[in-house]
Amino acid sequence: MQLFYSSEIREDNTTFSFPKEESKHIVKVLRKETGDTLTITNGKGVLFYGTIISPDVKKCSVEITSTKVQPKPKYELHLAVAPTKMNDRYEWFLEKATEIGITSITPIICERSERKVIKAERFEKILQSGMKQSLNYYLPLLNPAITFKEFTKQEFNGDLFIAHCESDQNRKSLKKEIKPKTNTTILIGPEGDFSTKEIETAIKNKFIPVTLGETRLRTETAAIVACHSLAFVNEL
Repeated sequence: MQLFYSSEIREDNTTFSFPKEESKHIVKVLRKETGDTLTITNGKGVLFYGTIISPDVKKCSVEITSTKVQPKPKYELHLAVAPTKMNDRYEWFLEKATEIGITSITPIICERSERKVIKAERFEKILQSGMKQSLNYYLPLLNPAITFKEFTKQEFNGDLFIAHCESDQNRKSLKKEIKPKTNTTILIGPEGDFSTKEIETAIKNKFIPVTLGETRLRTETAAIVACHSLAFVNEL
């Protein structure tokens, strides 16, 4: 099944028209014709089945024939991950985390961050692509980039963790700490890790220090390990 995405489609729509770029892809590239069925999601858990009634390259229109609602995930996962020096590594993380299952993502700017500007529009397209590829009807929320200090001042719902690499006897194993059906927020630092001051700030704000395993992981790898750990626990 090929999944299309539009934030504009609503449950009360009886017909829907795709914008020019998507219409051209449907008609010219995929060669869809009148009577063909398309599956569309609004990224909010709803799947729409539509039959093409006008295969116009500028405004392809469908008649909505039925809808299906995907149940919400058993948990919410919010990953706050520092942008990586190489942008493609962060994009890889976004794609894979979307495929595995994630609710929201916040790029956090840390003391040791080598990249402090993100391409939000580009990131959004990667999230959409990951959602469609994995046939998931929920689009992760991409929050604006924020400093580490400002992020940790916010109010959070659920369990809070900060994964870091400093030698600390108080660090716990993330896999042993996470609980199923529980909303979770996890901080993942930049290359070079969080600073000691940042770790102390996070702990003061009720984040539990954790380790992701025996080896030292890249930022994007650590984020995926954390993401998969939550998914695995919630499949049991």
